[in-house]
Amino acid sequence: MTDVIIDRPGDPAPESRTPADDAARESAAGPAPVDVDLWQLRVDHLAEEDLDPSELDAEERVKLGSPLRVADRLRYGVGHVALRRLLARRLGVGPAAIAYRREPCPGCGGLHGRPALDGPPGAPHFSLSHSGDVVLIGIAARPVGVDVESFPKPATVREVTSALHPAERAEIAAAGHAPGAFARIWCRKEAYLKGIGIGMARSLDKDYLGEHDPSALPEGWDVRGVPTADGHAAAVAVRGPMGRVRTSWLPASFVTAAGLGEPS
Repeated sequence: MTDVIIDRPGDPAPESRTPADDAARESAAGPAPVDVDLWQLRVDHLAEEDLDPSELDAEERVKLGSPLRVADRLRYGVGHVALRRLLARRLGVGPAAIAYRREPCPGCGGLHGRPALDGPPGAPHFSLSHSGDVVLIGIAARPVGVDVESFPKPATVREVTSALHPAERAEIAAAGHAPGAFARIWCRKEAYLKGIGIGMARSLDKDYLGEHDPSALPEGWDVRGVPTADGHAAAVAVRGPMGRVRTSWLPASFVTAAGLGEPS
């Protein structure tokens, strides 16, 4: 079973790894278990004016300035500033130097698939999600997807459950259509769909991502639930066997304009 290491606020930060460190773990005989670093951050003690948008690229700044709800803009800004600062530490560059590209969509081949670093071979893979009061970021040596969701309303559970895989529907029904049970399965599914790079363009009933039958999960992928804040569910999916999963909580100062972008 995959080890999940939970760092609490104030714990020493995990030792920073480089792309070369990650590549060294790959075995010539086949894919070795891949470690995943997860970073979570609460947004409920932050405001838009706390962020420094100068680290973002032009596309991100346009999105941040778009007429979204304040809460949506805040989650977006916090998530993208945190992601840049985490990747910058990994690569040894400044946050503003991080450049992204889109990988080909596995469905149609268009360049609107999984986001990736526009950098040298061996660059780490990453995924970003935000919902409710939580931002979640995953970084790994192989394709990775993460998702976090606040618990939905009961009406949403019943409406969306009907679109899921039959075995997932059965698990949710067995849990009494509890919002938490639905959210856990939904996060597992969305993490996988983000990991393969196709997102919601893939039919929701095609793949089983439930909690009860690991042998029925999509071939070549490992999926795990992630401990997170009350009232939320989270999950991570990675291509190949999953090794250690370390989830750390970042302080609010990690993303502020006055902060240095260093976990405490």
